[in-house]
Amino acid sequence: MMDKISAIVPCYNEEQALPYLYEELTRVAQQMSGQDFEFIFVNDGSKDKTLEVIKALRKKDNRVRYVSFSRNFGKEAAIYAGLEAATGDYVAMLDADLQDPPHLLIEMYQTLQEKEYDCVATRREDRKGEPVLRSFFAKKFYQLINKISDTEIVDGARDFRLMTRPMVNSILKLGEYNRFSKGIFGWVGFDTKWIAYENVERVAGQTKWSFWGLFFYSLEGIIAFSTRPLAIASIFGFVFFLISLVWICMIITKTLLWGDPVPGYPSLICAIFFIGGIQLLCLGILGQYLSKTYLETKKRPIYIAKETEQDA
Repeated sequence: MMDKISAIVPCYNEEQALPYLYEELTRVAQQMSGQDFEFIFVNDGSKDKTLEVIKALRKKDNRVRYVSFSRNFGKEAAIYAGLEAATGDYVAMLDADLQDPPHLLIEMYQTLQEKEYDCVATRREDRKGEPVLRSFFAKKFYQLINKISDTEIVDGARDFRLMTRPMVNSILKLGEYNRFSKGIFGWVGFDTKWIAYENVERVAGQTKWSFWGLFFYSLEGIIAFSTRPLAIASIFGFVFFLISLVWICMIITKTLLWGDPVPGYPSLICAIFFIGGIQLLCLGILGQYLSKTYLETKKRPIYIAKETEQDA
């Protein structure tokens, strides 16, 4: 009996890249002729002709399936929708821009056939082609989150991976609204083999991730998989409580010995701004956790599908 492989491709304004990706996927499917394939494209509220391109591919190839969102819900929602739609024994995820080389699926599948691993994932050996500042902060993010979280997230890890059906089913059980897939993959466990490859440039189109977009995405990951920031906020409060006690003792002693001189205005303003900044930082940390809790309690769906290939 042939195994079925589902390839999930989140798409947002990828009309230029999709024909190249489809060509590569069909080439890989030909080389893996002993397995069935389905290509699941998730249109994440694209504003260009991405959906039209997907529908055209569907007309000439029944292996092509799609889920089209009612609006842009983000890549995390697109990944979850693809996992829900996948029917394969093995499920792969890859980007539409060919920065995730489809030909690696052959090696991934062969590795999983040895039954030693439940997942084969990829990571970049380097960040060639990325802005220096972006690469620096990306490395620092991975160092930070691995120190404050119990879930290991590999530096340079991509979403590109091939998973067994049991692992996919475990991921689907985590129906949280605020999702950070790199952390979820690590949290569910399972044995993972990592494949390193050199960074590849986009085949077409422009990246959808800005510096600030990645920054806020990294905050999502920290908040989703660590409560250490709350502990840090508590430590700040305790430390400044001790400093205030020492300061009070110093002022009382100084007043008893030398009288009550007029305090310096500059030092007072600096102290107010410094302590006020720490307070706002701690409130911001607390607010982030409260906001995520608020969104989870609403029980809103992760995404809303406007149409699929079954509606066409």
